[in-house]
Amino acid sequence: MSTTLDSFVDTPLKVGSHSLSSRLIVGTGKYATYEQMGDALERSGADCITVAVRRERLIDAEGRNLLDAIDTSRYTLLPNTAGCFAAEDAVRVARLGREILSGLENPGANWVKLEVLADTRTLLPDPVETVKATEQLVSEGFEVLCYTSDDPVVARRLKNAGAASVMPAGSPIGSGQGILNPNNIRICLEYLKEDDPDYPVIVDAGVGAASDVAAAMELGVDGVLLNTAIAHAADPLTMAEAMRHALVAGRLSYLSGRIPKRLYATASSPEEGVISLKPR
Repeated sequence: MSTTLDSFVDTPLKVGSHSLSSRLIVGTGKYATYEQMGDALERSGADCITVAVRRERLIDAEGRNLLDAIDTSRYTLLPNTAGCFAAEDAVRVARLGREILSGLENPGANWVKLEVLADTRTLLPDPVETVKATEQLVSEGFEVLCYTSDDPVVARRLKNAGAASVMPAGSPIGSGQGILNPNNIRICLEYLKEDDPDYPVIVDAGVGAASDVAAAMELGVDGVLLNTAIAHAADPLTMAEAMRHALVAGRLSYLSGRIPKRLYATASSPEEGVISLKPR
């Protein structure tokens, strides 16, 4: 491989029937204004963005609709079931998202980012309810992208339930702690890609800085989904650009193949043909 950060053109990220040019997926929540959100989305380079479809989250304090501030012809929208704590509720919200996006004629109408949370304090996923919701949504024709923990066993169950993508968390939602357990992410990758190397695995949640995105991509995941790290940064627009470049850098690093870690030093200069030094 011979390329640079600016010239690198990656293969598309394929998730179900969707093909994305950017492997960075960003959210639309928590921004100070819709105008700031729009600028951040553009500078992130993303072509897929997530939207919470519960009705109260589509309208701001001034009565403006979030979807009016998004160029739906430019972005593929990924509706998500944020704020749901039971499979039944998540399925209902997913159906609502499909109805809304079908009306907009947006290609995102046939998929959903599934979140079924266990409690409001940790925002960790409920594995039982998540599997249950996945099975129901798949039976209704949805392409389901599942937010889950970094538990490899649960990840495999979700894939077997028909998930189009399994998305293990790097750390709790909005925590900014980065990738807390890279070994579990590696095992998730092993389980999910065994005999299916193109199966998309996306790290979702916990990213705090650009270095976290690069670290995630260096593990070999196919993409990163984030929101708070950009929206709540001191300078969201610059952070959006940082995330875009970090993702490409991490992807290039993974594709290039890192050197193995060693206990002892290895000389960086060649040992052959060195000048002999005689003791004085």
